[in-house]
Amino acid sequence: MILQTLLAVLPIAWLIISLGVLKMPGTKACLIGLLLTLGISIVGFDFPVMNAFTATLEGVINGIWPIVYIIIAALFTYNLATYSGSMKIINQMLTGVSKDMRVLVLLIAWGFGGFLESIAGFGTAVAIPAGILASLGVSPIMAAVICLIANTTPTAFGAIGLPVTSLAQAGGLEVMQTSYIVSLQLFLLILIVPFILVMLSGESIKALKGVTLITLLSGLAFGLPQIFVARYIGPELPAVIGSLICILVTVWAARLVKTPADSPYLVKNNDQVGQSSVTLSVAFKACLPYIFVFLFIILSSSLFPAISGTLGKIQSSFVIYSGEGAKPYVIKWLTTPGTLIILATYLGGLIQGVSFGKITNIFWSTIKQLKNTAVTVSAIVALSKLMGYSGMISVLSTSLVSFTGPLFPLISPLIGAVGTFITGSDTNANILFGALQVNAAQSLGANEYWLASANMAGATAGKMISPQSIAVATAATGLIGQEGAITKKVFKYFAMYLGVICLIVFFLGKLLGMI
Repeated sequence: MILQTLLAVLPIAWLIISLGVLKMPGTKACLIGLLLTLGISIVGFDFPVMNAFTATLEGVINGIWPIVYIIIAALFTYNLATYSGSMKIINQMLTGVSKDMRVLVLLIAWGFGGFLESIAGFGTAVAIPAGILASLGVSPIMAAVICLIANTTPTAFGAIGLPVTSLAQAGGLEVMQTSYIVSLQLFLLILIVPFILVMLSGESIKALKGVTLITLLSGLAFGLPQIFVARYIGPELPAVIGSLICILVTVWAARLVKTPADSPYLVKNNDQVGQSSVTLSVAFKACLPYIFVFLFIILSSSLFPAISGTLGKIQSSFVIYSGEGAKPYVIKWLTTPGTLIILATYLGGLIQGVSFGKITNIFWSTIKQLKNTAVTVSAIVALSKLMGYSGMISVLSTSLVSFTGPLFPLISPLIGAVGTFITGSDTNANILFGALQVNAAQSLGANEYWLASANMAGATAGKMISPQSIAVATAATGLIGQEGAITKKVFKYFAMYLGVICLIVFFLGKLLGMI
């Protein structure tokens, strides 16, 4: 058991060292990690060669469909919005609301950033808001730090719920219940993060004076709808609806904020605020692709069983893995969020006046843009499948539970945070460690959903210090080469965030009888 535990740790240790220390590109690091895992599973765990290769194949296919497919679709929507000028109009709408930087931080980094994360992910929720804040006079480093912290809790349901969907799939859990538990665990942090953002925007706790109510409303408007949607609709729309309601409430509440003319919190670059008015019709047209995404997903959800049931019948099913415990791999062609997003984007773009050919060119460019991501995701999913089927994750979970005993739930979120730091993705962190958390819960007699969700909650913390996220932030703010400075500034907030989530998982879990 000791030898197998050490062998099972090797792929994880390799990813930490290659990505975190050697700064190796994700594609190369994950491919080497996959080959390492393949060898260890065959030699160290007596895993039959045919089973090892079919497990790898299943992982590669699972990585492409639905994960990479959804990422392509989500980024396709954003790329079209950028080409058509819709994103510029959306930016004008946001910066025309207030001249108080504290309010704009809530609106841009928290609300709009949360919306970008929910729809696109892939760094857009850091890059776009950070660039806007920097253009409004926020120091580039502070703009990067603010957006990295804001891009934490929304990532759980980012990219149309992909991280939670992947977690449920990796752990063999029911997706609706998983969504609900994740939303509960994150609720307190959703209330806390906006206060941190406001304090950072004014570089002092005094910055909360005069905006405490709007800050609280901004958190509640995001968190409460997210819980409701996660419980009754599913993982695709909690962050979409939460962020939209947050934006609306924040815009409404901005009227309550009376900022003196001599306030130090006024936007420094006044020429960037409200440069031109945006009419309702122009705003509606600019938002059309995202509106259609919202409508298509909600119409195909369980709220409309007649539609979802009919579309769900168009599917393919086949067995890939050749070993014991193999299950048919099912592809639902029309109800997957990827297909719905692509259709919505085409329809929205055509109505906006973009030609079908140009939209298709943007779609193809998006696919080419994500070719390295496709390799990285497929490799990490295949690595995870190998670790699961060969028994490596089972050995790791048994050893961790034996070592930590009843205190395992206290460190459970840390595992998720490490996963995101390693891979740069909540989705990949859940794929990598979701099954481990479920196995640990079974060994402890704890609630499987609670510990699996703890992995997701911890993964949102790791997003803050992920080298990939920080690289996006530095590129957006013109700070390439200053990754170390940003990491140093953001790390203490990561430690606080992770500490809070660990305490929530352990003590609330005890209170609710989950552990």
